[in-house]
Amino acid sequence: MNTATRLPLRVLFCCGVTQNFFDLPREQIGTVWQAYGRMLSAIEAMEGVRVLGIMDDDRLTVGQSDGAPWTFYIMADVVDFDTVTAVCNLYRTTAVGEYNLWRYGKIEARVGRELVVPPAANV
Repeated sequence: MNTATRLPLRVLFCCGVTQNFFDLPREQIGTVWQAYGRMLSAIEAMEGVRVLGIMDDDRLTVGQSDGAPWTFYIMADVVDFDTVTAVCNLYRTTAVGEYNLWRYGKIEARVGRELVVPPAANV
């Protein structure tokens, strides 16, 4: 196995809030935020995932996310594609009352690798 196949996947999880969130009465919004908190904790605790950072874009992006720009982003090193899928699946399995988180938000993953500039070649 060469070194390149052992490197983790560098993943940008793009997360958005949908109109269903904004349609909630104010007193129910906290329940959704608590579910997001549980989901983020589950990601950080997941074996094979190292969260590098989370950026919230809510100061300059207001309202539902139809695509880019998203509401928040999670940059992580992830061991393999199945684990990337498991992170995305948390939207399907994180409970929010009688629903799941995917009723109020969405996620897409961009999968690549860490950018490493090769050393200058000896001429």
